[in-house]
Amino acid sequence: MKRKNQKPTKAQWIKMSVVCLLYIAFLIWIRSWWGVIVLPFIFDAYITKKIRWTWWKDAENPVTRTVMSWVDAIVFALVAVYFVNIYFFQNYTIPSSSLEKSLLVGDYLFVSKMSYGPRVPQTPLSMPLTQHTMPILGTKSYSEWPQWEYKRVKGGKVQLNDIVVFNYPAGDTVSLNPNYQAVYYRLCYGYGRQIYDQMIAPVPVLDSLPVMQQRSYLLQFYELGRQYVAQNQAEFGEVTWRPVDRRENYVKRCVGLPGQTLQIKDHIVYLDGKPNKEPDNVQYNYRISLKQNIPDDLVRELGLSQEDLQGAAQRGGVMPLTQHAYDVLSKRKDIVESIAYEPANDTEGIYPWNQATGWTSDNYGPVWIPAKGKSIDLTPENIAVYERPIRVYEGNDLQVKEDGKIYINGKEAKSYTFKMDYYWMMGDNRHNSEDSRYWGFVPEDHVVGKPIIIWLSLDKDRGWFDGHVRWNRLFRLVDNIK
Repeated sequence: MKRKNQKPTKAQWIKMSVVCLLYIAFLIWIRSWWGVIVLPFIFDAYITKKIRWTWWKDAENPVTRTVMSWVDAIVFALVAVYFVNIYFFQNYTIPSSSLEKSLLVGDYLFVSKMSYGPRVPQTPLSMPLTQHTMPILGTKSYSEWPQWEYKRVKGGKVQLNDIVVFNYPAGDTVSLNPNYQAVYYRLCYGYGRQIYDQMIAPVPVLDSLPVMQQRSYLLQFYELGRQYVAQNQAEFGEVTWRPVDRRENYVKRCVGLPGQTLQIKDHIVYLDGKPNKEPDNVQYNYRISLKQNIPDDLVRELGLSQEDLQGAAQRGGVMPLTQHAYDVLSKRKDIVESIAYEPANDTEGIYPWNQATGWTSDNYGPVWIPAKGKSIDLTPENIAVYERPIRVYEGNDLQVKEDGKIYINGKEAKSYTFKMDYYWMMGDNRHNSEDSRYWGFVPEDHVVGKPIIIWLSLDKDRGWFDGHVRWNRLFRLVDNIK
């Protein structure tokens, strides 16, 4: 047993001083003084020792000492992981093919929070190493209270063509059935349109109508669909709302910066009228007819996945290909009967959801990307594009009257000045990517971090002794993937 009222040693004072100085430096860095309340506890742990922090070490029961030593280690590890995960870096695994062949399904990424400045947690009370759901239990892994305002520690800016991890902008409202979580708004508009057509009246050709009539129809579709989804929880699951930092993490390439005007013409992205450089491994869909199956050695050479090959099952169909893969296959007359670019002309699900623009994923815009402190004139023709940033991301009450007049927070508005920067994100697998063309701008408060390195890469299509580990991708810098 330690003697009571033992005077602190010089070493204890030095340790306490160093810890306090480092902690204060951390608080200055994150620009938050709430953490000052922790300082008395640090002082007590090193100097006064009024609180018996390690009471269990003096317990007579050996089981108590053993169990509590494990609890102490686990709690320390969880707290350390919590702070590291929030402010410094986190792991991210590529779940889908939207960035192939730049980033592949099964790539494990080291994501730096420091690159763009880490966010101070908006939902601070959460279980470490979970995004929004507790494993096994399936319950929320966070408390909705308190909710702090968005604040970001000073860091770098997102650069054009950066690969970025961010929170899914359309993930504010989700159906908890995993099959429908990413498509809530599309569900509402789609089912609402069907219900209107079958039970009320035939749906007119919307793009032939004035924009305010379009808006009226689409708002009816959304409301009908929203009610249908809410009433069918057995199929769609419970509908819930998620805070910004608890929405799903996505990873895409930034192809448009704040203040730029973006347009996609014949699948090429233009910024302020000039074509943006395409990624080296950009993929588009090609309609292909095969004389025979593509040999496995060629599949490996071209980096084709089973998902890629499924589109060309039965020796014909649509397959995503890089320019290199297209060049190689088009020369293999022994394998390929015909191959041609397959344009994407579908208008279904294209952002904005409440206006019939006629835009497609190959031909989109032009749209101006909002920038912090910059203003835009609001009109009935463009309000659908900017309504979600103004109302949802920046928290304003926005109303559009039948006469086309726009009201923000109860006052008529002919323009709006944005409070945040916004970005346009797209996948490199351009015809097989759920991105800004389908859910619009990415606000700066949704930006999580920048992938730095691929520390592991596993090919789900291969066995452990047949190329399961992609050794050539290990420790590859993501910045070198252009």
